[in-house]
Amino acid sequence: MASAEMMAKATWEMENNVQPLPAGDDQLFQYDEQEQAQVMARRPWARDPHYFKHVRISALALIKMTMHTRAGGNLEVMGMLQGKTIDDTFVVIDSFALPVEGTETRVNAQSEANEYMVEFLQSNKAVGRLENIVGWYHSHPGYGCWMSGIDCATQIANQQYQDPFLALVVDPVRTVAAGKVEIGAFRTYPEGYKPPDEQVSEYQSIPLNKIEDFGVHAKQYYSLDISYFKSSLDAGLLDLLWNKYWINTLSSTPLLGNRDFMAGGVGGVF
Repeated sequence: MASAEMMAKATWEMENNVQPLPAGDDQLFQYDEQEQAQVMARRPWARDPHYFKHVRISALALIKMTMHTRAGGNLEVMGMLQGKTIDDTFVVIDSFALPVEGTETRVNAQSEANEYMVEFLQSNKAVGRLENIVGWYHSHPGYGCWMSGIDCATQIANQQYQDPFLALVVDPVRTVAAGKVEIGAFRTYPEGYKPPDEQVSEYQSIPLNKIEDFGVHAKQYYSLDISYFKSSLDAGLLDLLWNKYWINTLSSTPLLGNRDFMAGGVGGVF
């Protein structure tokens, strides 16, 4: 990797506070089916609507999500999260994009997307990738990271039938402007649950045409803390993605990079 690319990658990791796992400590990437089955049997989140509090995301999954959402331009796009849970924490090891149609206000997963998801997971398990789907992500291009009414309804259904399940929202436009990934992690409350008064979350500007939707549903969900990690296990893939695509999309000179990125797309990554 050229020195300029190494510096850009180091800057990105610093801006997003990506923490390396200790040498030899790759347990986050190990999936124990028996252990996860025991967690599913206990279902502690069913007794505590605020049970999950943290999300740990691999740098590889973070880059893939950000590139995919940036590729969508002003349209919302969607993908799925693979990983596991450890106590009150979601661990997102990987992500993959879904072939869904998006508009400027919503993204819908059609039947072909469901078929793609099943085939993708079957292929993963065939090569020893046992992680389950633990959530979904989608983009809010230019209007911040929060949950709309449609997002809440989708997440409520996911938590009802596929829990434990997480929702991530990425704003690719603000990511480019800030140089740091603009992302939020959310869980919805059960129907009829009245959440306790919470501390005011980090300020973010909401476009006027979105304020009503934001305010009406703001008490239906809560935010989870997010942190990022990297490991020697994904270093090669991380470098490959960075070399091939990242410099053209979210470098320190985004005006030039975005022009090339939108012209070239991200065809082979996902």
